[in-house]
Amino acid sequence: MTSFPHRPLGALPTDDGVTFRVWAPHADAITLLLDADETPLPLEPSGDGYFERTVDGLAPGARYRYQLNDEGPFPDPASRFQPEGVHGPSEVVDPHAFEWQDADWRPPPRDEWVIYELHIGTFSATGTYAGVQERLDALKALGVTAIELMPVADFPGRWNWGYDPAALYAPSRAYGTPYGLRALVDAAHRAGLAVILDVIYNHLGPDGAYAAAFAPMFTEKHHTPWGPAINLDDTHSAGVRHFFIDNALHWLREYHVDALRLDATHALKDDSDTHFLAELHDRVHAEIDGPPRALIAEDPRNVNTLVQPRSEGGFGLDAVWTDDFHHQIRHMTAGDSHQYFASFEGHRAPELATTIRDGWFYQGQPDPTGAPFGTDPAPVDLDQCVICIQNHDQIGNRPTGNRLTEDISHAVYRAASALLLFAPETPLLFMGQEWAATTPFLFFTDHHDALGEQVRAGRAEEFDHLADFDGAIPDPQAQDTFERSKLQWDERDEGLHRRMLALYQDLLRLRTKLHGAPDVTVHSDYALTLRRGEHVLLVALADEETIPLPDRTEVLFHTELKKYAPQPVSPFVDNGTLETAASGAPIHFPRAAALVAVERAEAPGA
Repeated sequence: MTSFPHRPLGALPTDDGVTFRVWAPHADAITLLLDADETPLPLEPSGDGYFERTVDGLAPGARYRYQLNDEGPFPDPASRFQPEGVHGPSEVVDPHAFEWQDADWRPPPRDEWVIYELHIGTFSATGTYAGVQERLDALKALGVTAIELMPVADFPGRWNWGYDPAALYAPSRAYGTPYGLRALVDAAHRAGLAVILDVIYNHLGPDGAYAAAFAPMFTEKHHTPWGPAINLDDTHSAGVRHFFIDNALHWLREYHVDALRLDATHALKDDSDTHFLAELHDRVHAEIDGPPRALIAEDPRNVNTLVQPRSEGGFGLDAVWTDDFHHQIRHMTAGDSHQYFASFEGHRAPELATTIRDGWFYQGQPDPTGAPFGTDPAPVDLDQCVICIQNHDQIGNRPTGNRLTEDISHAVYRAASALLLFAPETPLLFMGQEWAATTPFLFFTDHHDALGEQVRAGRAEEFDHLADFDGAIPDPQAQDTFERSKLQWDERDEGLHRRMLALYQDLLRLRTKLHGAPDVTVHSDYALTLRRGEHVLLVALADEETIPLPDRTEVLFHTELKKYAPQPVSPFVDNGTLETAASGAPIHFPRAAALVAVERAEAPGA
């Protein structure tokens, strides 16, 4: 596998023209068809399944396709832009034409990450890269340090979540041009925000993914929820692995992206001596210059190998999305117990405390089904665990795309938000949660009629057995489903939304002062205290809780202040006020809330 030559793929501008390179190990002939020239131009075999040709005098902007043996014409599987959609001609793009202004940029260290996940098509009214760029100042003012873009690789139709990838190297024309994406990344860096890009290497989309016409992208050795697995360990897998790793390098190199979030890494089935993820780590670190880059796994298995160093037998990734915190919060506050939430049935503050202390709860013990789950988190730094109370999956994969604020009181939501942003793990916010957005995030696609009907049927079947849902599922193919998912930014300035935004800003401002390992004390099924350094968070995730004020601390603020709650119900002490409460005084929470305290400064001479 290591002897396979790693050559850049796609249409690559040179000083004199453009070099076209394709990997197609089973092809007898590949012919370049330029839109502006009717003369077919055969590509020459160059060994190891590669075909290539340099066309002198050709400039960026030229459109082209390939004839594969007697089939086609097809777009380039490594096309940098599909201006007419994933079935149309590819366009040559010069990655060096953009004038970057981020030469001095350095991303924040991992312990300062606060991630803001967004979908470009629904984040702004325009649904474009430029629409995100216009809101960067608002995100910086919020206090996040990184934006995470849901997949931008081009997809069939006018709108999509991005998880039906077709043209894996081409930023979607639905959002703008490749230069528009570069401008967004450049502007984010100038604003002090890192950029994380979501990429999909575990499957190809159901329509327009022409890479599979050129190469053996799948194997029957393994299967995933999408069908035959991506070929990472079968015949010709070296070239398939290179296709995806070259894709990763392209996003990091040509778009200055700071990190890649790797979708559903548990579906990357690979029995090779060197796992695909380990090879990806090795090549990124060996071949990418400039600021440090990061690789983040999305993986529900609580597997420590993902983020252990390569020197210790791990894959060397930098962080991993972990689900336990979200599932516990959702079960405790909203009562979810269906599907995977069943593994968290009966979880209360003691189990939640374990997750906060260790990074995840399941560490090899059986879940309620009796199946052992997870691994030891001891080798994992807490800030390597990305946690949330909402993300695109946990909202959009609900039947009506409803947010957590639709299912619990705003008081409980404020308390859960405080816990998320106080915990030592890396917090992730989903767009709009900082102001308790009322817009849903629905599942939407724009496939051709036959495929669209299959999507509708699959969506209906998915929720057919949910005992607590008997309503209508929004049509995933309807334009209105997409339009309803767009954020309404005017909400931020209104009433309770403005107050919620103020709370998030203050919590994120406080987060910059937090340090140290978590010290968690459980007081009841729904109440706990979390200490980090000199700061302490008292959290009541239900009404009518009582939590003692820790020794030698004084109250800074709580989530039931009028600036945060339109109709506040404040915590109180029996005698006096919160500001004068004595150490150890029981603080009563008539309504769910969180309270921040800090160690008192010692008086001079004390």
